[in-house]
Amino acid sequence: MSNISKAFANGTAFIGFVTGGDPTLAASEEFILQMAAAGADIIEIGIPFSDPIAEGPVIQAANLRALGAGATVESMFALVANVRKKIATPLVFLTYLNPVLHYGYEAFFAHCEAVELDGIIIPDLPFEEQGELRDITRAHGVDLISLVAPTSAQRVAQIAAQAQGFLYIVSSMGVTGVRSKIATDLAEIVRNIRAATALPAAVGFGLHSTAQAREIAQFADGVIVGSAIVKICEQHGAAAGPHLYTYVKEMKTACSFS
Repeated sequence: MSNISKAFANGTAFIGFVTGGDPTLAASEEFILQMAAAGADIIEIGIPFSDPIAEGPVIQAANLRALGAGATVESMFALVANVRKKIATPLVFLTYLNPVLHYGYEAFFAHCEAVELDGIIIPDLPFEEQGELRDITRAHGVDLISLVAPTSAQRVAQIAAQAQGFLYIVSSMGVTGVRSKIATDLAEIVRNIRAATALPAAVGFGLHSTAQAREIAQFADGVIVGSAIVKICEQHGAAAGPHLYTYVKEMKTACSFS
């Protein structure tokens, strides 16, 4: 069982996202540690990229702030290495294919293994093109996490059969960002996934409130929050740590009332 799979062993997991290097690497490390202390079961770290096509304005702005502060792929590896010395919480990169391709597949995932990164999410990597990476990630003990979109209904079984770690269910079409209402029949998607695999299914894109967390926890294995957390980082800058702790603790508690 991978480190990521273990995160789902004790009820609905809360998965939080931060943009690495926003506003600084030191602040990002504190934010991750605060989130872990508050009960986050998995923490996603976004590698800043100049063209994050799946992201809404909040995370796009965070990417630009991090890049402006000098964040690089190498500094993200250093961030993971520093954090790993202090916590065992599963850590996952969220990045686009271009930085991985530029770094070199073998070199990138060997470095992931060296810093004990647990998984990776690549939103612009189509399922049909995962094959060339899947063997490399598996060889280095990094789970390649697949996304299931509302339009993926006919391919759920195919995607689930190849999945690693957990399946990331995209709640709504479009880019990331807080949503007050989600119309997708997420429970049906989860049922289809469970008919095809024993891997956990977590829901993300647009979730931000404790009410949403409680609702999703009724049927899913995990709740993923990104933009709402990044917004707290934007509002409070380097002083966001205690605010993140409070928010994550409230969301984790909501996930537990399933």
